[in-house]
Amino acid sequence: MVMMSGLAAAYSVTPTGTAPSSCWKTRAPQPRVAFQRRRRTTSLTTATATATAMPREAMTAPEKADVLRSLDGWAESNLLPLLKPVDRSWQPHDLLPDSASPGFHEEVDELRARAREIPDDYYVCLVGNMVTEEALPTYHAALNSFVGYDSPSSADAWSRWSRGWTAEENRHGDLLNRYLYLSGRVDMRRVEQTIHHLITAGMRLAVDKCPYRGFIYTSFQERATAISHGNTAARAKALGDASLARICGAIAGDEKRHEAAYTRVVDELFARTPDAAVRALEYMMRQRILMPAYYMFDGKDTDLFHNYSAVAQRLGVYTTADYADLVEFFVDRWGVAELGPGLTGEGRQAQDYLCRLPERVRKMAELDARRRQQPLHLQPRQAPFSWVFDRQVELQA
Repeated sequence: MVMMSGLAAAYSVTPTGTAPSSCWKTRAPQPRVAFQRRRRTTSLTTATATATAMPREAMTAPEKADVLRSLDGWAESNLLPLLKPVDRSWQPHDLLPDSASPGFHEEVDELRARAREIPDDYYVCLVGNMVTEEALPTYHAALNSFVGYDSPSSADAWSRWSRGWTAEENRHGDLLNRYLYLSGRVDMRRVEQTIHHLITAGMRLAVDKCPYRGFIYTSFQERATAISHGNTAARAKALGDASLARICGAIAGDEKRHEAAYTRVVDELFARTPDAAVRALEYMMRQRILMPAYYMFDGKDTDLFHNYSAVAQRLGVYTTADYADLVEFFVDRWGVAELGPGLTGEGRQAQDYLCRLPERVRKMAELDARRRQQPLHLQPRQAPFSWVFDRQVELQA
């Protein structure tokens, strides 16, 4: 898993998110009467806006979970084959110096020599990707909640997928963590603190217990992750480190398979219950997808996620244009424009909104790119990153 950056980050952040208490300043308490009046007013305003923007859906979250559970046989045939058997899967050991080899120290010296030639901004992106991958316990719990299975020994297809997906994802954080440790280029204690903070903070998954929204979220996330790791692989190769490129490329390959799986799930939901599916997609796009690592914190920088995202945007690891491509891809993939019979009035409204959305997001991305080219924004901005020993790293203007 990974986060989106730039416009995508701005587009995905909502004021209803809750940040870790260590990151936010506390406001002085307001008088009780004034607070109660404001709370009643805010609640009425929010309720009215929500009722206007989001009509009540015909299918409840439990009913949608029942649809998913009814697809157990489908999942057996369409999801489980996308998991690789353990004996055919790469392991972190395969891509790093062999600690049992007589030449281990020489191999590590070569790895560190290559690492010294790679700039700090690349390592900021690599650490951000790794930290996100290491919050896997949060993602595993969220995935289990979508269909309602939480037994560690269940033999149904959904549970086996959840465990298999988690096992494959677990290698990603392990591989990047060990590489970064061996490279000597980052402050590992600060990186480890960031992981600790992120798992403790959790994530805001704005799906309201709806499994349809959950699988839409994972589809977006896996595709974004594949793009991000693929771009770090390409950049490592351009910088002359073929070994690091293979590391990032191996992870990107996994993420593409996982994207295929979750996208197939949503394909099936659109085929079986198009009205509920298109309204779930509209909900996620209106609510905006909050990235899983939005709450990352290193104990120092309260703007860490935004600063990391700005570096990723500047290097082309994940950009506003990538996010626009993502929205367009899924609206097209799930055939939103072709949906016809079976849609309610609210479903047709959702269809209309979604068909217009890719163009809107693309225009926002283009406006953002033009803004960054203005003279006002040509002066580079920098920020210190504790991950690289508080050295200054250039951000996107």
